Amino acid sequence: MVISTEAVYIFIGIITLCGSIYTFFDKKNPRRISSALFYFLYAVTLMCAKVIPPFYIGLIVLAIVVLAGLNRVQKGDYGEAPREERENNRKRLGGWLFLPALLIPLLTVAGVEGVGSHKLAGRFIFDQSNVTMVSLAVGTAIALIVAWLMTKSSPLTSVKESRRLLESIGWAAVLPQMLAMLGTIFNSAGVGTAVSSAVDHIIPANSLFWAVFAYCVGMALFTMIMGNAFAAFPVMTAGIAIPLIIQHFGVNADRVAAIGMFAGYCGTLMTPMAANFNIVPAALLDLKSKYHVIRAQVPTAILLLAVNIVIMYLVAR
Repeated sequence: MVISTEAVYIFIGIITLCGSIYTFFDKKNPRRISSALFYFLYAVTLMCAKVIPPFYIGLIVLAIVVLAGLNRVQKGDYGEAPREERENNRKRLGGWLFLPALLIPLLTVAGVEGVGSHKLAGRFIFDQSNVTMVSLAVGTAIALIVAWLMTKSSPLTSVKESRRLLESIGWAAVLPQMLAMLGTIFNSAGVGTAVSSAVDHIIPANSLFWAVFAYCVGMALFTMIMGNAFAAFPVMTAGIAIPLIIQHFGVNADRVAAIGMFAGYCGTLMTPMAANFNIVPAALLDLKSKYHVIRAQVPTAILLLAVNIVIMYLVAR
């Protein structure tokens, strides 16, 4: 049995759907019906995107945008345990609390580098179209089971906590998909081809380093313009990574994509367009300048970008 990317989205959609049901019955939420509808529609797009025609998915997306734009999505009540009880649980578990969180990246890497390339009964265990995402999902599921065993809680607790975290993020939770779609539209409009043509005239054709440099820096710069690496990814990957790094030099696509996203995240640290990361914290902390967070992050972002360039070059050699 192959663990597919579609199965991952369906699983996330089911959790979101369950959370929307809790929201619908949450009478302490001042916008419980519209909030529940927002998350219900979001769950539908995750679970049924392959069976619902694109036109109707587009209508659902427009409904999601309207609900968010009219400020109809609010947080509710989550029945959290008293502070004293949570503090006692924290002391009881101690440093083991971090184990589930640490398992997720470790198991993701293990999945990509190990299980992702193995077959069972002649078929790959993980969907080869996106081994990284499937590995992340499997790693998260295992970490969740470990958390259940450690805390002796039920799966319903996980659903309730997922709902709490999702509603804390609010409408911004749909931004990655929205921006990724925007990047796809840009790519369909030929922006990626234009980028590829421009890069072909600038960098040497047989230089792997300059191809990697152009891709990583391009990911960071385009992320700064768009405000999110998900929007930059389709354009830069189609324009630079696929023709110059993956096809021309034969580099593993999963590794290029993963490191390329990290390079894009460096751009996120340096742009006011990523308002939820950089501008909102400055406002919450009542800083004198709304750009203070960005200025503090720029040196780290540049250093990380340089590290990502080196890592991708070494991986690609």
